[in-house]
Amino acid sequence: MAFNKRVKIKNLLTEDFLNKEVSAMGWVRTKRSNKNVSFIALNDGSTIKNFQVVADPNQIDDEILKKCNTGACIKVRGKVVASQGAGQQAELLASGIEILGEADPEKYPLQPKKHSLEFLREIAHLRVRTNTFGAVFRVRHALAYAVHKYFNDKGFFYIHTPIITASDAEGAGETFKVTTFDLKNPPLDEKGNIDFKQDFFERETNLTVSGQLEGELAAMGLADIYTFGPTFRAENSNTTRHLAEFWMIEPEMAFYDAEDNQDLAEDFLKYVINYALENCMDDLEFLNKRAEDEESTKKADQRAEMGLLDRLKFVVDNKFERLSYTEAIDILRNSNPNKKKKFQYLIESWGADLQSEHERYLVEKHFKKPVILTDYPKEIKAFYMRQNDDGKTVAAMDILFPGIGEIVGGSQREERLDKLTQRMEEMDIPTEEMWWYLDTRKFGSTPHAGFGLGFERLVLFVTGMGNIRDVIAFPRTPGNAEF
Repeated sequence: MAFNKRVKIKNLLTEDFLNKEVSAMGWVRTKRSNKNVSFIALNDGSTIKNFQVVADPNQIDDEILKKCNTGACIKVRGKVVASQGAGQQAELLASGIEILGEADPEKYPLQPKKHSLEFLREIAHLRVRTNTFGAVFRVRHALAYAVHKYFNDKGFFYIHTPIITASDAEGAGETFKVTTFDLKNPPLDEKGNIDFKQDFFERETNLTVSGQLEGELAAMGLADIYTFGPTFRAENSNTTRHLAEFWMIEPEMAFYDAEDNQDLAEDFLKYVINYALENCMDDLEFLNKRAEDEESTKKADQRAEMGLLDRLKFVVDNKFERLSYTEAIDILRNSNPNKKKKFQYLIESWGADLQSEHERYLVEKHFKKPVILTDYPKEIKAFYMRQNDDGKTVAAMDILFPGIGEIVGGSQREERLDKLTQRMEEMDIPTEEMWWYLDTRKFGSTPHAGFGLGFERLVLFVTGMGNIRDVIAFPRTPGNAEF
């Protein structure tokens, strides 16, 4: 059958195959026929664009043409000729068509009409065949490649941190437990508690919520590392921003301070978004039009001020504004939405945990550029963040984007053993269980920093989709683990 001889549709559209015999394979998007000829729109996933196949009933058996329905998979042999119609320079004049897989038009759920995203989530095993999800996942691939390319070209080393861990890096306690026990009859100790010493790892373990802590260990020998892997949160939340399984990018750098960390994060974000703009424009233009159509259905006061492509260029073309949490609180406290009680969460005093509405106000209304907030109150940040000399704040940073709020969170890490131990005790984090982490502060400690970026949140921003479940192929959420 010579599958490896097929020419991808992306190549048919961008290279010169005029008057050449080729084989193309893909799925039928639409077919329209008259007495003299059938026009088949063929797509193979390599591009959002279809390639037109022209089938003459005198050349192609009528029984074959009847099976070229939407969703069917076909192989077409023929000559590439100049297109007679508008919209495409070339088309494929079929000399032979082979049905690789039929699709019953009475049962195939993806017919040529507009389907709701909710409906498509119910058939996530098929939704990648649509224009929208084909575009999303091609962009996702490009962004993942750009992540690896960026760090590789900067001399970073890719570290695979464990998926099964015995620690909860965030201290949230919302983890998925890992065990080999018979859940109906687990072994108990003398006190009647589950005896995890008899479990596979001889202790309680869970799926990781972050690769950061192990990443720090690697940075203490390799200097510049990054992780890029799956993480898990057992948070019973059904919002448009939460997943139970998602991917995290977490670089950790020895010999970096807070400012170095901010510089790297800004440069990194601009690089990967620029990469998408340079390599995915067909898909982004489609997604931009899709977002415009969606916005047009909203009330005027609920519409985004910028289109998708404008938002992406807004990020790459602007130097990020940097200010402290304290400065941001003053701006927000004195803002019109706060004074007129239009914020859902009013800013009344220093120490408040900023919400998405506050973050977006700073980016979209006040500064009109991406924002890096620094030096947060230590009470609302994690134990590992370096304590500032004021005794109240830590060397944390969050990067805020239009439309989405926080996209990156990071900090300079606490490298001083006494300060770190003191903070862990204050937060009831057992130092004896974290002996391995504390060892890095006992032996050759150095200033170091890092940040975390939820990959799906990045894909959400770049594609303009409104629900995080639509930027991962098979979303895992409360009550949903199909496909």
